[in-house]
Amino acid sequence: MTSTAQAPGPATSPPGRRGRTTRGARPRKVAVALAAGVALIAGVVFALRHDDGGGKDAARATDPAALPPDAISATSRPPRPGSPATASGEFVTAKSSGAVIGEGSDPRRFKVMVEKGTGVDAKRAAAEISAILADKRGWTNDGKHSFQLVADGPSDFEVKIATPDTVDEICGAVGLDTHGEVNCDAGSQIMVNLKRWNTGSPEFSGPISGYRALIVNHEVGHRIGHGHESCPGKGKRAPVMMQQIYGLKGCVANEWPYSANGRYIEGPAVP
Repeated sequence: MTSTAQAPGPATSPPGRRGRTTRGARPRKVAVALAAGVALIAGVVFALRHDDGGGKDAARATDPAALPPDAISATSRPPRPGSPATASGEFVTAKSSGAVIGEGSDPRRFKVMVEKGTGVDAKRAAAEISAILADKRGWTNDGKHSFQLVADGPSDFEVKIATPDTVDEICGAVGLDTHGEVNCDAGSQIMVNLKRWNTGSPEFSGPISGYRALIVNHEVGHRIGHGHESCPGKGKRAPVMMQQIYGLKGCVANEWPYSANGRYIEGPAVP
């Protein structure tokens, strides 16, 4: 290309700013903003793909409660009290014990623990979780399994409600990436993300108490040997072991492993 001489004059660009024009800057800013937006959406989708139905284990691509436990964002519903909280890393154990729930000969002992500063009352959470496990539509329906809430001593598992940062830390220690959004199953710990406990999932249209039942039943289901299941057919109830947060696939949201008449709500096993 042949260069053209430029007439001298006061219109020349100041030192250090030659070639930088307002017209050229705007497209670049828009492009950067769009790229950032795409990256953010991709990050949220990736994070939510690591929860499992109520939230099992992140790295094993569990349920949603992901964008896939939901393909959703925890901000899809108005936040409830206690959702925004600063991680303390300290837990309070519910100082309450209960009778054996169910008829199984070998009850699984569990504790309920809540991170300080979350605004969640440990005793109330323990009562709610115990009631879920005691429901006739729950896992004790088969007559083989039983559970017992304990305040101290040995336990088979702990249900811990914690802030996103603490969930990320504990789940990360066992190689699971929860991205501040989802729950996980870390060893003997069922880690429940405070966002999920307080705001539920966009894939679940029922009350928050119902979604909490889904979280508990899904995770406890894994503990007693159940794997993931898929939708059995359009219009049918989704199995509690389905990763409902990924989308219902034509099924209707459901938080219970058994129907009111004692029938197990199942679907095809997921390999």
